[in-house]
Amino acid sequence: MADTATSSTTSRQSSAAGLLSLYADLIKLRLSLLVVFTAGIGCIMASGPVIDWPLVLWTVAGTLACAAAANAINQVVETRRDAMMDRTRNRPLPSGHLSPAHGWVIAMLLAYAGVAILALLVNLFAAGLALLTLLLYVLAYTPLKPLSTLNTLVGAVVGAIPPLIGWVAVRGQLDIGGWVLAAILFMWQLPHFLSLAWMYREQYERAGFRMLPSVQGGEQAVCQTTVVSAVMLLPLSLLIVSLRMAGIAYAIFAILVGIWFVWKAVQFYRNRSRSTARRAFLASLLYLPLLLLAMVFNRIPQASELFIVLEPVTP
Repeated sequence: MADTATSSTTSRQSSAAGLLSLYADLIKLRLSLLVVFTAGIGCIMASGPVIDWPLVLWTVAGTLACAAAANAINQVVETRRDAMMDRTRNRPLPSGHLSPAHGWVIAMLLAYAGVAILALLVNLFAAGLALLTLLLYVLAYTPLKPLSTLNTLVGAVVGAIPPLIGWVAVRGQLDIGGWVLAAILFMWQLPHFLSLAWMYREQYERAGFRMLPSVQGGEQAVCQTTVVSAVMLLPLSLLIVSLRMAGIAYAIFAILVGIWFVWKAVQFYRNRSRSTARRAFLASLLYLPLLLLAMVFNRIPQASELFIVLEPVTP
């Protein structure tokens, strides 16, 4: 009898763990965590000497829920196409482990929870930006994927908004510091996703997605864009120093890691192969968190504005 009870408990535990694993795949947890990371960086860089950690926590929680909802809706919409690709056919919906209706319910719960957390515990501006990100991902980026190669640019815009959510969570307004963080995120996504599209271009073609490497002249355009984007990240990352948001140690690190990333992009350009595309992709995965962590560790909380307004002196 005891053995039966133990076996039943173990079965329930393993079933619960399996369901959580399916949910993690449904919301693309690793990608969602990267989004949350950039939102948290936005909070920290917008803060003064004292960081309001509960505010950062709620901002991160709300942004995570909205990002997870967007990813889940994306998988519901693309279930049939995901089933045609080797890299996505084992996701919960195309594999049949979860039904599209199940995925839709989870997505809606997460979306409402995320927007509500930001609206009630952070501010309405942050909630509005999160809702805008969700709508752009679902209503623009996802429908464009089988129609136009411009989907990558739209996706880059979507991915640039999370640090703005963190910024307005603290400041309640958008200013130059937040826009520079967003520009870095936008520019970084181009080499990141284009190198990924190169690696899996045959699978994307088979599933009916319209990606740049698959169109006429697209292979060269991908390699050129990867190099140009990596090069543009160097001056963009150094604007953080010009705005006095971070110091010289960050500047030195940004230059070194930026040159390394450019070199990986140049290698991809000179030798267009899946292996060099993979190295460029992996380099992008390392570059962004390293840059943002260096930014935080060497931040200057007292000054993050481009212009200093001098009040007139009265005699």
